[in-house]
Amino acid sequence: MLTPAVVILFTLGYLLLLFGLAWWGEHQAAQANNGQAGRKSIGRLVHSPYTYALSLAVYCTAWTYYGSVGNAAQNGIEFLAIYLGPTLMVPLWYVLLRKIIRISKVQRLSSIADLISARYGKNSTLGSLVTVFCVLGVVPYISIQLKAISSSFSILSGQAQQVGNPVQLAIWQDSAFYLALGLIGFVIFFGTRKLDTSEQHPGMVTAIAFESMVKLVAFLAIGLYVTYGMFNGFTDIFAQANAQPALQKLFTLPEGPTWKSRWFWMLSIAAWAILFLPRQFQVAVVENTQEKHIKRAMWLLPLYLLIINLFVLPIALGGQLLLGNQPAIDADTYVLALPLLAGHEWMALLAYIGGFSAASSMIIVSTIALSTMISNNLVTPLVLGWPALKKRINNWTAMLQYSRRFSIAAIILLAYGYFRFVANYYPLVSIGLISFAAVAQFAPAVLGGLFWKEGHKNGALAGIVAGFVLWFFTLVLPTIIGAGLVPQSIMDQGLWGISQLRPYSLLGLKGLDPLVHSLVWSLCANAFTYVIFSLLANSTPKEYNQAAVFTDIFAYSTVYENAIGWKGTAYITDLRNLMVQFLGSKKAESLLAQYAKRFPDQPINVQQGIKASPSLVTFAEQQLAGVLGSASSRILVSSIAKEEPITLEEVYDILRESQQLMRVNQQLRRTSLELKKATQSLQEANNQLRKLDKEKDEFISTVTHEMRTPLTSIKAFTEILFYTDDLEDEERKRFLQTIINEADRMNRLIGQVLDLERFESGRQKLNLKPLELAPIIEEALQNTEQLWQGKQINCQAHVQTQMPKVLADQDRILQVLLNLISNAIKYVPEQTGQIDISAYYVDEQVKVHVKDNGKGIDPDSLPHIFEKFFQAKNQTTKKPKGSGLGLAICKQIIESHGGQIYAESQPGKGTRLSFTLPTLLNIGTPAAYEAHTYS
Repeated sequence: MLTPAVVILFTLGYLLLLFGLAWWGEHQAAQANNGQAGRKSIGRLVHSPYTYALSLAVYCTAWTYYGSVGNAAQNGIEFLAIYLGPTLMVPLWYVLLRKIIRISKVQRLSSIADLISARYGKNSTLGSLVTVFCVLGVVPYISIQLKAISSSFSILSGQAQQVGNPVQLAIWQDSAFYLALGLIGFVIFFGTRKLDTSEQHPGMVTAIAFESMVKLVAFLAIGLYVTYGMFNGFTDIFAQANAQPALQKLFTLPEGPTWKSRWFWMLSIAAWAILFLPRQFQVAVVENTQEKHIKRAMWLLPLYLLIINLFVLPIALGGQLLLGNQPAIDADTYVLALPLLAGHEWMALLAYIGGFSAASSMIIVSTIALSTMISNNLVTPLVLGWPALKKRINNWTAMLQYSRRFSIAAIILLAYGYFRFVANYYPLVSIGLISFAAVAQFAPAVLGGLFWKEGHKNGALAGIVAGFVLWFFTLVLPTIIGAGLVPQSIMDQGLWGISQLRPYSLLGLKGLDPLVHSLVWSLCANAFTYVIFSLLANSTPKEYNQAAVFTDIFAYSTVYENAIGWKGTAYITDLRNLMVQFLGSKKAESLLAQYAKRFPDQPINVQQGIKASPSLVTFAEQQLAGVLGSASSRILVSSIAKEEPITLEEVYDILRESQQLMRVNQQLRRTSLELKKATQSLQEANNQLRKLDKEKDEFISTVTHEMRTPLTSIKAFTEILFYTDDLEDEERKRFLQTIINEADRMNRLIGQVLDLERFESGRQKLNLKPLELAPIIEEALQNTEQLWQGKQINCQAHVQTQMPKVLADQDRILQVLLNLISNAIKYVPEQTGQIDISAYYVDEQVKVHVKDNGKGIDPDSLPHIFEKFFQAKNQTTKKPKGSGLGLAICKQIIESHGGQIYAESQPGKGTRLSFTLPTLLNIGTPAAYEAHTYS
């Protein structure tokens, strides 16, 4: 065994690493926000969607790391329900979680209590009630984290305690107590540095994301070691376990309806826990920097849950096979016990660090969230509502910070007390399910508040109270009774001796699993009460306004005032003093300057007696909500403002005006977008005109250059003939033949230019009629026979028989073939040259290929060969004569027929020029080729 000193040293070292990482994250994020060079990339890492997604894995606590193995060892694959629930919920996140994030950012909410309180008219009683119930529900969950760390420390250092008979050490001898003190220091240092609780804690989030990776790597390492080090893989473990009748049940689902109802309710409460647990709300909502990060988390979190659970069943089965005969070893500790059994103490130390990461991350985030709720929804309303106490507060900033610090210490110490007196008697899973069932009681109020405008504060209050009373009686009370703190007679005879009030068979409902029994009573009573009391109540204008904003947040969030109706008298100096008192002078002045910049028609005049606009009152209340919570900020602003009652009709008018403003904004955005598109189209048209103008200049320049060449030759030979009288007849005839050839060349050039112009302008008329291609190909070969025979090259044509006719202009198609064949003849070598012409029917069109074995065309030139006056480079050592318009005209002719023309070439292996023509008839399967060879 490792000595306690070694384990303590590694624990302290890991805590110091978390301190350093959290400080580094805070420092880097601050420098990146200030725009310091070289820090932005690191700042993006701290605020990246991957860091956000990993921080959500705080869902995987010691329950996952230890408890899932213990649960799997007892109940088989039932452990998966806790992870399938969130996985099934994740697809709804972009609707549900995104809506909650938008509401929280707009109204500066910082907790689940703040969310519920703000929705129902910023009711402070409701916020206080939710806070109390959150503490009651989550403290047991924090306690099992301390239990897990304490148990793992004891096992690793050889001080393991027997399950069911714990040795009650003195507090100063208990390692869990010192761990609790260390975590108190960490959370206070990094969780209360910022007074505005709606702001992010990048350092804490960075540390939590790091811990998510640590626990994942550690658990996978242990799983691989047990599976492949202590056994011969999955097959070996499953085969050995299946050979034992006692373990065969772990591979299958239980029989009967009981397990189905248990699975359903476990899936349900796990789905709500991923949203409503205070720690999940903290990382998923408060710490969210961009809504689009949800998309990445929607697949990364389920992937994380899948990977971390890969080895749960193998470790559980391995523990049962090797340690099942030792009842003193709790199945929750198999992750540690198996490496120790094999004598690998350092592997066990790695498992301990992974478990410590899983537990400490949950404690850190949960206590930050709960301390914020206690400060904003219990302490602050109490102080504000107690005039004598309020007058004694000189420094509100210090009061808020100290209230959160004391809350953090109280929460962790309360969890430590619950661990010593209650949680130590129960498995991790059973205590964890109690907390999940607790936060599920918020589902009716939250979901109703987000999507049902008729939801009322009376319904929310009644529903939550009913749900938590029944939750406590049917699920929490039995654990207290089991710990010996309350008489057992309540379980056996019922409360006050009334048999209908037994926790596990309330009102005679028997035969259900205890968890299912509790959830059926609590959630059904909660939802029913919420709906009935909401329907019976009448909403005040303030409540109706909040209901409209919450249910339609994506519409109202585009309006800065958020349609919050306020009517009354408030003074700018009072609002400024209030903001300075709670936010500090520097931040208050900065926020007021931002407001003045956004609303230049509402200058911030701090002279005495200047009234504040309703929008400024709303703005100040929102900024204070980030520090005090929505309910307390409403109380505080009301204390310095004379608010007048606003009628429901006035609220309707405000909402209608807001909707009209939103419609105007939408129209302006559409108009702006249309103008942007029109500007872009004009810019593209202008660029196209410039390009055409440039092409026109180049075309004219090239044409004049091409025409100047034959004209120069004609003029030169004509002058020779004019000035030279003694030329011999043979020489005179040669000069005259040259003049004729050059005149023909110029005539062809002019004809090609005119052809091209007619095709491009659309004035060229085609004489279309059904044609057979074979005769046209044969005529083209005959017309060029003198040319290819003169170079002693081989020219062949392969034409498919029974091809359908094409609707084409015979002269123009012949012109294309002559041009392509002539072009090929120019570029093939003498004597060894080879030209192959093929035509066949495929895909309802006729394809024609003219292939040669010349030097080919380089890849850079290939895309341009159909452009006007383009001639590919390096075809031959001697540049062939030509105008450079032939292929451009071919392209126009083929496209005017509804076909396509293209080129394929490999340097050194020749070129293939091809074109397609649509046919008049689809004849089905192509027939055989009939080859005609000309050589």
